[in-house]
Amino acid sequence: MATPLIGFAPSLEQLRPLEAVHWAVVAEQNGFRGTVAGDAFQPWTHRQGEASFVWNVLSAIGAGTVGDLGVGALTPTYRWHPSLVAQASATLAALYPDRHWLAVSSGEAISEHVVGGYWPEPAERVNRMFEAVAIIKKLFASGVSGRDVKYSGRWYQLESSRLWTMPEKVPPLLIATAGPVTAKRAGQVADGLLLDSVPYEKTGMLLQRFTEGLSEAGRSRSADPQHAIRIHLSWAPTDEEAMANALAEWPQAGMRFAKSDIRSPYDVEQIANLVRAEDFDERMLITSDLERHRASIQKYLDLGFSRIMLHNVGRNHDEFLRVFGRDVLPHLSS
Repeated sequence: MATPLIGFAPSLEQLRPLEAVHWAVVAEQNGFRGTVAGDAFQPWTHRQGEASFVWNVLSAIGAGTVGDLGVGALTPTYRWHPSLVAQASATLAALYPDRHWLAVSSGEAISEHVVGGYWPEPAERVNRMFEAVAIIKKLFASGVSGRDVKYSGRWYQLESSRLWTMPEKVPPLLIATAGPVTAKRAGQVADGLLLDSVPYEKTGMLLQRFTEGLSEAGRSRSADPQHAIRIHLSWAPTDEEAMANALAEWPQAGMRFAKSDIRSPYDVEQIANLVRAEDFDERMLITSDLERHRASIQKYLDLGFSRIMLHNVGRNHDEFLRVFGRDVLPHLSS
């Protein structure tokens, strides 16, 4: 029986940097096999209260652990120029060989609008992301070959240069999306998908679209997809505690509309006042029943995900990591 790669997803919107490092170490001690953290300039709500710099935090986590180090999702198009993303990713991979992977997305205004300028429609955001991916891949290749590259595109320019610090092995590059068109385009250029808050019923279709893109690009024989999924859940010793944690700490999971244009945590907080328990149905599992959590995770393993990263939305981290490490992870199989 193969041991599945189940990792810990600390929310940097909820945890101070030293807390995130501490709980990532504790997670590994309890059987979790890696960490993924997203890039955010602001939390979703004032109550969440944090938004630390993901590269610093994961660098510190890497020093105290031995598992995966995923950055995802990060938007390489507004606060970041793609060249800086490539440099940061290559450096983390050089620090911790064969452990780092990078997932990029088309972005959300709550974090990206802070640099000012026009916030475009979704189609442009996606096209910008794919142009950024082309630059990141060019720079990764430059670091391996030791040859300068340059790029002139619609949105980004890259003067002749290379990555001077590069690991021996290029880090996997994933694309975060919930859309079938983007998933298919991702199959043409990326190593896999990162799915986040995607209903199970939609997941298989997105993986299929990626495979179609892989085949159309002639990559199906040379590329083995490395799909990852971040599962947001709420577990506590009682159902009542689990629901209270979800409502207080992660109400955006119950908001049944796209949130990529919201700009302020205070706006989310006002909308959160309208979220009710039933709004989480089919969107996030909220229960004290460990068997239901195990079965939910196993469904995604059965679909073939390489990495499943768990984010318990409450602040009962010690209890969650200890109980899941003891009673859930050993009963999963890939």
